[in-house]
Amino acid sequence: MRERARETERESERESVCWFAFVDVEVRGFEAAMAGLCFMKSSVAACLDLKASSSSSSCDSRTCFGEYRGLRPTDAPLSDASLLRSGFSELTFVHMKESRARNITSQIANAPKRERDPKKRIVITGMGLVSVFGNNVDIYYEKLLEGQSGIGPIDRFDASKFPTRFAGQIHNFSSEGYIDGKNDRRLDDCLRYCLVSGKKALENADLGGDKLCKIDRERVGVIIGSGMGGLTVFSDGVQALIEKGCKKITPFFIPYAITNMGSALLAIDLGLMGPNYSISTACATSNYCFYAAANHIRRGEADVMVVGGTEAPIIPVGVGGFVACRALSQRNDDPQTASRPWDRAREGFVMGEGAGVLVMESLEHAMKRGAPIIAEYLGGAVTCDAYHMTDPRSDGLGVSTCIEKSLQDAGVSKEEVNYINAHATSTVVGDLAEVNAVKKVFKDTSEIKMNATKSMIGHCLGSAGGLEAIATIKAITTGWLHPTINQFDPEPAVTFDTVPNVKKQHEVHVGISNSFGFGGHNSVVVFAPFRP
Repeated sequence: MRERARETERESERESVCWFAFVDVEVRGFEAAMAGLCFMKSSVAACLDLKASSSSSSCDSRTCFGEYRGLRPTDAPLSDASLLRSGFSELTFVHMKESRARNITSQIANAPKRERDPKKRIVITGMGLVSVFGNNVDIYYEKLLEGQSGIGPIDRFDASKFPTRFAGQIHNFSSEGYIDGKNDRRLDDCLRYCLVSGKKALENADLGGDKLCKIDRERVGVIIGSGMGGLTVFSDGVQALIEKGCKKITPFFIPYAITNMGSALLAIDLGLMGPNYSISTACATSNYCFYAAANHIRRGEADVMVVGGTEAPIIPVGVGGFVACRALSQRNDDPQTASRPWDRAREGFVMGEGAGVLVMESLEHAMKRGAPIIAEYLGGAVTCDAYHMTDPRSDGLGVSTCIEKSLQDAGVSKEEVNYINAHATSTVVGDLAEVNAVKKVFKDTSEIKMNATKSMIGHCLGSAGGLEAIATIKAITTGWLHPTINQFDPEPAVTFDTVPNVKKQHEVHVGISNSFGFGGHNSVVVFAPFRP
């Protein structure tokens, strides 16, 4: 009878099992995995040796746990309470009966995984830019780390009668060595910025000069978008029509005004015959381009893509148009503090300009040619708010959906993300809408740092995502996050570490860069350190 009682007790214990499962993910160069499930008494925590092979299906001691902090293991064992406070409580650490456990294991089997195929893995091999801080990527990021503002009075035209008289205007731009003198005089600044940043990115990727001829240029594409295109050429053409008649309109009026011409001219200059077009989704443009380019590579349509955004809107009609939208800050007495994301006193964005371009390449192609690999593009997503022309949804639904889709495309869990380069334009509604969206996705934000590049360079519209992608990648490669400046009186709802006013050292495991545009266009891209 005693033996039977003991057997009954053991059967009861088996009914009340602790099921533990762990999503198979790559973290910091090793794989945390467990193929089997641990069957244990409910009074004993399940355990896992993070360095064990995936064939391990059982374990018998809590001491083989690594502490779970955003999928970053340590050697310290955890208490039950610690486990339940950690990410395990949401995704993996569950007490349930056998039928519910089967559902969990099914979900884990279907969890997103990072791309392994070197033909489909996408790496960043080059970066180029034109910015308010110059045309050098390293100097650009040094200025950001210093917390230097690039905002100042507009002197390109007489702005004295405008309610906003300042911007992140580029001064002393030089295209020497990249555009011949004749074309340089004709081109709209939008196109000049595009050509210089694109060629600089290729140089950085070790594809400058004759080296480009050594690869198959039929498999090199260009997607450099713009939110507004050649605005100066367009404005001058309209002025000529009104004042002098149609015969005085330059024949370059249409070609240099349309948004696709930047991609086309770069391809013409360099003989790049792969996929070539532009995307124009307002301030979300660059990220849309990254996402589209990645898909061309993953589908086998290109080996290399030159991708990003360019914009030159700081002219009377550009500034005047945004003034009419009542979108701009009017802090004319102190322009350098005007762009203040998440600050209670924010009252509009500050216009900027420039271009940011990445060279995206399949890992297989990059390895074959011995390319300098800077970081890895893991994935991205695009969605639409379907709500309003200029206002975001206050609940952030379109944005939160976009973030979730980007992580799924990237094959990473939410817990792996510990850095966000936010859209954060310094508008009253937009800043908090983004915060609400981020909070929907990331339940625990204690390990996440989120900063705003626009606090220093202004809002560069279609090129914003390109310049911010470069800032995100530099954060990954340097281990330093630039500050969000002008954080004087933060909104209480912003519970993140926004890196206020002073740079911070931070090892980025997975970083995302957000960009949103008029029309409700949302875009998110995901970057990480490259691990072979």
